[in-house]
Amino acid sequence: MLVQSSRFRFLFPPIQKRIPSSLSFSVASSAMDSASPSMLFLCGKSSTESEIAKSLKINDTLNLPNGGKVSTLLQSEINTFRFGEDAFNVDLFLNSLSTKRFGRFLIWSPLLPSTHDIVSHNFCELPVGTVCVADTQFKGRGRSKNAWESPRGCLMFSFTLQMEDGKTVPLVQYVVSLAVTEAIKDVCDRNGFPFIDVRIKWPNDLYLNGLKVGGILCTSTYKSKKFNVSSGIGFNVGNEKPTTCLNTVLKELSTTPNEFRREDITAAFFNKFEMLYDIFINQGESIFWSSLQYPGM
Repeated sequence: MLVQSSRFRFLFPPIQKRIPSSLSFSVASSAMDSASPSMLFLCGKSSTESEIAKSLKINDTLNLPNGGKVSTLLQSEINTFRFGEDAFNVDLFLNSLSTKRFGRFLIWSPLLPSTHDIVSHNFCELPVGTVCVADTQFKGRGRSKNAWESPRGCLMFSFTLQMEDGKTVPLVQYVVSLAVTEAIKDVCDRNGFPFIDVRIKWPNDLYLNGLKVGGILCTSTYKSKKFNVSSGIGFNVGNEKPTTCLNTVLKELSTTPNEFRREDITAAFFNKFEMLYDIFINQGESIFWSSLQYPGM
């Protein structure tokens, strides 16, 4: 079960190379222009996180690797731009979140090279538990430095956590994978959707009807006697290419026009992850697994 190194990488699912025109005109026209800054909207669940957002903006703290430019904006500035109806709904996500740590500080971008680069490169500047969500990314990170372009409709986010025991760091991917499947179950239950059987190919791939629909990417660095872990998730929610997606399967099973929303899944993920992670850290690996009976593939 153990991964050999405290620094590990896993594959996001390969996704079609298409940048849609439904982004705001200023973003779409420069989708692949590395000289154009990526827009980062800093958002918070409470006044505490909102103050952190203001400080990061004032000090112009965040940046991309290799000198990549970003334009930092606040949650209150989102409505000054024109984004498509399928843009990530920040308010919906934050209102559905019930965590004490994870996901409360949100960085949302309509177009970004990589969510993982944002949280890993700026790890020490961000509160632990920060999440970065992108509607589209064009340099998504994968195994062996592979890059995957990711379309709208795909749920793409990365978040941070900090760990002290190096032996448990490689195992956090298992907790992340399980939290994704538990989140989808929760959304189905709360909305009266048919059961969607997303299964884990341990440790880090997610399958639906025998097809890969998601993957987990984790990296860690060691600093000041702690492991700074960045964990990323890519999951096909509304993009049926190149394999299938949640909404395609839901449509086949439903008699009513229901759809999964990325915001609901992301909030449910953090609500589940925080609970599972606390069991894993505070009660140990053996207690964590004995309290669960989850079949893999």
